[in-house]
Amino acid sequence: MNYLKKTILPIFLAGIWINLSETLRWEFLAKPLWIEQHKSMGIVLPQEPVNMIIWMIWGFIFATVIFIFSRKFNLWQTTFLSWFLFLAVLWLVLWNLGLLPDGLVQLGAPLGLIEAFIATWICQKMSQRKMDQSHD
Repeated sequence: MNYLKKTILPIFLAGIWINLSETLRWEFLAKPLWIEQHKSMGIVLPQEPVNMIIWMIWGFIFATVIFIFSRKFNLWQTTFLSWFLFLAVLWLVLWNLGLLPDGLVQLGAPLGLIEAFIATWICQKMSQRKMDQSHD
């Protein structure tokens, strides 16, 4: 039960935060840019349920990596390392493939950094709080 509270719960809550953040950013910021980008390329943006499920899984993998990094690094180190590995590299690959819509990174990068920071904070606070209680 202690493992569940110290490990699974922080990852789950960080994953929920990441998926909520990604969904809001997608709906209100990125989706119109992506649709226009794909339309200009003559292709339809895939928006099937399986695509959304894969992105949700990605969010929980992101949360798991943040949790693992947060065990070794401090808040800011974990935030920047996870942001760079999961978001900046993703955008670099998409840009290299010609799939990244213009203007998305300028808006998405700071929001992604905030997303990574809050997920890191959740992992560290939940783990710390649970570890502190287990020593009592």
